[in-house]
Amino acid sequence: MKKIHISSIQNRGMTLAEVLVTMGIMVTVMLAVATFQYDVITYPKIISGSFVTVQDTQILLKTMLKELRGMRPGANGAYALVTSGTSTVSFFSDSENDGTIDLITYSLVGTTIYRGMISPTGNPATSYDIANQVTRMLVTNVRNSSSTPIFQYFDTNYNGTSSPLTQPVTATVVRLVKINLMLDVDVNRSPTPATYTVQASLRNLKSNL
Repeated sequence: MKKIHISSIQNRGMTLAEVLVTMGIMVTVMLAVATFQYDVITYPKIISGSFVTVQDTQILLKTMLKELRGMRPGANGAYALVTSGTSTVSFFSDSENDGTIDLITYSLVGTTIYRGMISPTGNPATSYDIANQVTRMLVTNVRNSSSTPIFQYFDTNYNGTSSPLTQPVTATVVRLVKINLMLDVDVNRSPTPATYTVQASLRNLKSNL
């Protein structure tokens, strides 16, 4: 009876094709694990960032509405609404409820909204010097484009569906300001941009609104 020698089969090892297939499987598994780990780390950061942005935006809009509604002539006698642009608005308001009429400016620079405030100086205090402006960064990740202006203005004919006044806006006819903010922490990932819309009737200037 002949003996079958299997040692040569056992010691043959893996062929090149088998090695390549094994390496391919290992690389695929490693990529899948790495992608999962990246998502686990990244998505909570995005969600957390979105949450902070929402909180900041709510505070910002509440403050803006209060100040816009309290718009009034400046201490120097200037008209209440100074600048009425699509991405910037300047007006006089007693922002701190201390009897002082400050010059407030909200403006979009890049993707960030800033608030500038100038308190009047002099005796009597009627001078607004740009050198005295105090500027604060309020909210980032603003994605408004030229087709989605942040600020829109309406006159006494506004009925809830009226078109905004065309630029350049005549400040003296404005009776309501609408604010539209589009926010997105990461434009390349979900969730999609969030839009916040509020409107402020100018109490000290209103007629039929």
